[in-house]
Amino acid sequence: MTSDEERDLRVLLERLKQEHRDLDAAIDALTAVSGSDVLQVQRLKKRKLQLKDRISQVEDQLFPDIIA
Repeated sequence: MTSDEERDLRVLLERLKQEHRDLDAAIDALTAVSGSDVLQVQRLKKRKLQLKDRISQVEDQLFPDIIA
């Protein structure tokens, strides 16, 4: 992997982590409000799980498991 590719992956990873944190805050805010849209909360949680999977994929590319 070239240094440019690694840098791009690190930037992508940070962006994904930020979006994950933002979704977490949005979910907390929506659930704190009574009468919040349950379907909207479910969609945000699903998106958050998708982001978590993508974060794991990028981390695996950056930090591969090397079995000695």
